[in-house]
Amino acid sequence: MKLYGLKTCDSCRKALKKMKKIEFFDVRTDGVPEEVLKKAFAKFDTALINTRSSTWRGLNADQKEIPTLDLLTQFPTLMKRPLIDYNGNLYLGWTSDVQDALG
Repeated sequence: MKLYGLKTCDSCRKALKKMKKIEFFDVRTDGVPEEVLKKAFAKFDTALINTRSSTWRGLNADQKEIPTLDLLTQFPTLMKRPLIDYNGNLYLGWTSDVQDALG
């Protein structure tokens, strides 16, 4: 199981605390592999962007018009977190539905 997120993100810390045998990737330093990002975008579309983040609020209008995948490549901290890859299935966020699915 792989978790893509930020060390400072409360949701990521909760997920890491609860899940055993999980490999953590900090999107700020490690980024997200292109194939994972494309698969996540295909599944979650624009929900992959955290529009409530300080990074999003700091973007100008032109930057907000950049295609989602390019935007996430340039600003990986814009990704909603955590993004969890479990046996090839992707889960976004740390909601009760995601927790139930991961058992």
